[in-house]
Amino acid sequence: MSQDPDAVDDADLDDAVAAGATRLVSAYLRRIGVDPATVEEPDLDTLARLQRAHVTSVPFENLAIVGDPFIADDGPGVELSTAACYEKVVAAERGGYCFELNGLFYWLLDVLGYEVDRVAARVTSDEGTSAPANHHGIVVDLDCRYVVDVGMGVPVMRQPTPLDGAVRTDEIGVDWRIAECDRPDEAFQSMYREPESDDWHVRYVFSDHPRDLDYFRATNDFLQTAPESPFTGDPVVQIATEVGHRKLSGTTLTEREGDAETERSVPEAEWHETVAREFGLVVEPVVAPASDPARDPDAG
Repeated sequence: MSQDPDAVDDADLDDAVAAGATRLVSAYLRRIGVDPATVEEPDLDTLARLQRAHVTSVPFENLAIVGDPFIADDGPGVELSTAACYEKVVAAERGGYCFELNGLFYWLLDVLGYEVDRVAARVTSDEGTSAPANHHGIVVDLDCRYVVDVGMGVPVMRQPTPLDGAVRTDEIGVDWRIAECDRPDEAFQSMYREPESDDWHVRYVFSDHPRDLDYFRATNDFLQTAPESPFTGDPVVQIATEVGHRKLSGTTLTEREGDAETERSVPEAEWHETVAREFGLVVEPVVAPASDPARDPDAG
């Protein structure tokens, strides 16, 4: 953890909950571009505003796992404590993946007075359903129960989606719904449909049983260390935009605006600047130390 005098630990966060968490919550809200004075009631409208602000302000990224792509060095790894996530996402203005982003957003919603549960989900892919609890989801109980997710890659869920199966269409035309799941071990499936398409795709399957944070620790360790994990390969940075999304995978930058998609290669010399400009992340390039001729057997 940072030794910064403004750094927080879990005890600080617990104390902040009891005291109203004014300072910490205000900093979090400003991080996602929301004026703290406008957050008054834990209602559906506020929840939708917070979710949309989060996904368009805080990127989904794996740089803490893979490190700088241009040196042979891993990142510092992902710690699940709320304090560690707060330090990274709010204080350091970085992004993260689901365990960090949804884990921290859960804390924010809880402090703001929402009735909120952590839930375990399984992301699906062309190869089928993956390991249990490889996605930290959130369910909020208001007039009905809603899935609220700020920790996914693109396409991004931009608004609360009810568990009653009703379809919600976001501002870029993507339909979302939560349908019943025919698996014996999961009750629901989160689904999306692209604009102008008739095909629904399953994003993840889940049950809405509340889980403690410790429930996700084993999968978090696996996802940041296993060679077969989707997060231990190329660096990936993604964020929702007003009109679509932006994605950097390795050195390929893809931007989607409505139905139009552009793609370009980012040279190594421009990679760190691109991450800062397009995603708001300051990732300092690491310069390898000069070799010591006295220790280099190949030196002249």
